[in-house]
Amino acid sequence: MALQWLILAYVVAAEAVVALLLTLPSPKLVKSRIVSLISLILQPAIGIVPFAAFQLLDIYWKNEHRLMCTSDVCTAAERDRYEKSIYKSQRNVILCTSACLLYWSVYRICKYHKDVQNLEEVEKRYKEQ
Repeated sequence: MALQWLILAYVVAAEAVVALLLTLPSPKLVKSRIVSLISLILQPAIGIVPFAAFQLLDIYWKNEHRLMCTSDVCTAAERDRYEKSIYKSQRNVILCTSACLLYWSVYRICKYHKDVQNLEEVEKRYKEQ
């Protein structure tokens, strides 16, 4: 189970780095090369969205079927274990949602950059006529 969360954490870190690369100011030629490279990677990387969605469903199912430890019958160790599992679930939900949101933002940044390039080409053609 920990391997899934490790993979998701690495993917989120990589998406954050890519988003940072795309938003940093750079010359047009370098920016267009970066955007074209990232655009090629985006289509196979869409697999992270259903993976994160499945993980969210798994967290939800486990939360609904978790044994509650709120009464006086529970020992301190059981209560600590219960609270620790709740904190892990909350962390994993944040990880899954950030994976989806970062993928979406990288996709939109690349699409926006391509649209701007197309508009600049159209403007250049109109100026030449």
